[in-house]
Amino acid sequence: MRSILLAIMFCGIMVACKAQNAANIIRTYFSGYEKKDWSITSSQLADGFTFTSPAPDDHIPLDVYKQRCWPQSKFIKKFEFISIIQEGDHAFALYNLVTTDDKVIRNAEYYTFSNGRIKSIECFFGGSGAGYPTNVK
Repeated sequence: MRSILLAIMFCGIMVACKAQNAANIIRTYFSGYEKKDWSITSSQLADGFTFTSPAPDDHIPLDVYKQRCWPQSKFIKKFEFISIIQEGDHAFALYNLVTTDDKVIRNAEYYTFSNGRIKSIECFFGGSGAGYPTNVK
């Protein structure tokens, strides 16, 4: 009985650690945008990384992602996380992005992980992409 209880506790601890890892990976990934440090952001990405959004970006590879998305970092002040929910190797994050001119943009993203890194991101934002900090309204 004691070993069954220990096994259940161990499994619970492992699930909690894995969930914390997804949140930490996502927070670290975005901290690169806040600090304007590509090496921080890219260190969280797995080989074969792809990015999808309504921009339209359909499973674009890392080099295209860096070219299209990284320049947005100069307009980003901080990220405020509403929720990060993980199940297995997948997670959703809901967050507010605060721009350098104090506009607030809310996004939701779906993550797939591989070996402790982000394998893919699907970003969801409203309308025609007018939420991008660089878009003129």
